[in-house]
Amino acid sequence: LNGELQVLDVRSGRSRKLSIWVPDDGVARRPSRIDVAENIEDWSLSPKGERALFVARGDIFTAPIESGPTRNLTRSPRAHDKWARWSPDGRKIAFVSDRNGEEEIYLVNQDGSGELEQLTEGGSVMRYAPEWAPDGKRLAFSDKDGKLYVLEIATKRLTEIADEERGGLRDYAWAPNGGHLAFSMSDRNFFNSIYIWSVGDGELRRVTDGMFDESNPAWDPEGKYLYYVSKREFAPQICSYEWNYAVDREDAIFALALRKDVAHPFPPKSDEVTVEGEKAQEGADESDGDKKKKKETSKKYIQIDFDGLAQRVARVPVDADNFTGLAAAEGKILFVRRGSNYYGRESGTKPALHVFDLEKREDKVVADEIQGYALAHDGKKVLVRSGKTYKLLETKPGDEGKKVSTDGLEVDRVPADEWAQIFDEVWRRFRDFFYVPNMHGYDWTALRQQYRPLLEHVAHRSDLNYVIGEMIAELSVSHAYISGGDYDIPDRPKAGLPGARLELDAEAGRYRIAEILPGQNEESRYRSPLTEIGVQISPGDYVLAIDGEELRADESPYRLLLHKADRPVVLTVNDRPSMRGARQVKYDPVDSERNLRYLAWVARKRDMVDEMTDGRVGYLHIPDMGSNGIREFIKWYYGQIRKEGLILDVRNNGGGNVSQMLIERLRRELLGTRFSRTAETPGTYPAVVFHGHMACVLDEDSASDGDIFPHMFRKAGLGPLIGKRSWGGVIGITGRGPLVDGGSVYVPEFGTNAIDGSWVIEGHGVDPDIEVTNDPKSILEGRDLQLERAVAEVLAAMERDPRRLPERPQPPIRAPHAVTER
Repeated sequence: LNGELQVLDVRSGRSRKLSIWVPDDGVARRPSRIDVAENIEDWSLSPKGERALFVARGDIFTAPIESGPTRNLTRSPRAHDKWARWSPDGRKIAFVSDRNGEEEIYLVNQDGSGELEQLTEGGSVMRYAPEWAPDGKRLAFSDKDGKLYVLEIATKRLTEIADEERGGLRDYAWAPNGGHLAFSMSDRNFFNSIYIWSVGDGELRRVTDGMFDESNPAWDPEGKYLYYVSKREFAPQICSYEWNYAVDREDAIFALALRKDVAHPFPPKSDEVTVEGEKAQEGADESDGDKKKKKETSKKYIQIDFDGLAQRVARVPVDADNFTGLAAAEGKILFVRRGSNYYGRESGTKPALHVFDLEKREDKVVADEIQGYALAHDGKKVLVRSGKTYKLLETKPGDEGKKVSTDGLEVDRVPADEWAQIFDEVWRRFRDFFYVPNMHGYDWTALRQQYRPLLEHVAHRSDLNYVIGEMIAELSVSHAYISGGDYDIPDRPKAGLPGARLELDAEAGRYRIAEILPGQNEESRYRSPLTEIGVQISPGDYVLAIDGEELRADESPYRLLLHKADRPVVLTVNDRPSMRGARQVKYDPVDSERNLRYLAWVARKRDMVDEMTDGRVGYLHIPDMGSNGIREFIKWYYGQIRKEGLILDVRNNGGGNVSQMLIERLRRELLGTRFSRTAETPGTYPAVVFHGHMACVLDEDSASDGDIFPHMFRKAGLGPLIGKRSWGGVIGITGRGPLVDGGSVYVPEFGTNAIDGSWVIEGHGVDPDIEVTNDPKSILEGRDLQLERAVAEVLAAMERDPRRLPERPQPPIRAPHAVTER
């Protein structure tokens, strides 16, 4: 009842409110000035790189490169200011703010003087970065619906110039002098193509081919070329587990010649003789009038010959790789090379900012291990971020650069104001991104009005999360999460765990080792300390002391192991509960036994299946549909590829997004076999295919993509589903950036549908074909009724329809008069 407590008189049927007052000092509600260097969400540079521009904790700051004050330009605890961009003339800064309740574009003087100027009105959705035209007359920005706008600064006239049907149009870039805007939009094949919108005629033109993926346009400052990134390297990486490929490092950089009279950007090289006086003669006859005319021409919008533009293309001589952040400056191209994408581990190659010298045709590193960069308008300086450090560099290799201090990024935090802003922003994000516009039939505006008065009673950031959580829960949807924010949660202290179960021998008054988790020391995640080489200890041994501190019955062994996860631990052990004859054993601890206990559980299930089927049926548990799940699938699937049957277990699956990868492999069909002279057993076509019967076990905790997997398993006809109805939450989520204090909100944005478009799974789950309950009695007896039934179903299918690979056939005879044995 909105936090109220009431007492019901069961005789009269009447209730009365309890009035409870809890005195507190309101520490979490006190206004304070705080450092916000940890809350930086965006950064940029002044036109010539004299000052840095930071967005942190909802305020806009400029900071000196070396000397001078840091300035907070907006001071807005009730607003989330973001996406700040400096004007080309250095006078103004444009940014997005929700200070009036919706996101609009504003201008502020670069020194913070004067009043803010609001450039747009009537906003109703999230908006993205405003980008200045080089002549300072226009801004381009997009919104969450994929609409791209051009805003005239003087008149505040707003023109919609494009609409990306999938949303998320972000790579818009202005041509020199501001006459054209280039960007990419997607096609039905999910590839992107480059488009150019022109100020002069207001026309939008597609300039590249829809058969290839092209994006990230960048204009040559001289107006001769348009550079872009396209996926044009088709040499794949081959998988070592199966005959299959992955495409990686496929990006190349290209240049479009904007006019027919433009020369090839990389003509054949030829060393020629320089004639004496030739350079001096060049331009000698150029009059003052010619120079003036040339200067006036440089201010005009560049001309583009759109006829045949796509065919006037040349590849920049840079090796293909994974590229982001393409930009161009005078005589050079800048880009970021990044490593390959991995699931569950970082790439061995850190992102690095490169510069390609157009004249020398050399590619060199400007900065290693960066998290992004911002280029000054003149292209001569760049601000890079590495970890929490910001450094200003010249756009050439070898510059040591200058570290830019983030000291002085301070805001006057007013918690109640921030909490109100966060509440409203979360409400807007659900309004803007919820996967269906009808909000499941709820009046989302009315729900805001219902819950917003509770802000009066919020006294801590965790209170705010509770109120928001209650509001978004009204939508009856999965994956509606609010988390984090401006409050400290102490780190959980880590203990130096042995990977074993200790039990108390009450009669002896000592602890002994009841079980050592076996682990798999070949993998660090499954390293079991007491099973490692040189650690002489066995189940049944008594642990008499830990690091010399005696362990008795009235003590917890885990207290003695606390704070010892980062160093070796010494156990005093004996095969009897006595110090006499005891020995010392040293081990390298782990700080969590979760993985070891999981591995032991899986091993027991696999042993059960092996025993019930005489080794004919395999078992594979998939813990989630993320990095852990896909690694477990890779680890255990291929080694059981020649079993006659296979149980796929997705009980307690935590979800993710890789189910389609697993289903694709499981549904492969045996199309043929292959024999060679030296192999007695056949190969298969496809080379890796499971040719046997399968079943899937699911339960109430099969969640998210763990719901989708059994649904698609059945849809693919792979076998029966056995167990209990799954969780029923399959609307995919996104974050859409941090909240003002670094908190997170995840909005359900991507629905799951059948072939005919109907909604599936959400709110109900996946019903098993055969419902089986693991009741407490059977669990305590060590049984698994769901797994047992799955094994029975697979064995019965194997009996009805044996699926074995053939024996070697008789060799074919091709000779017309072959001699055969009689």
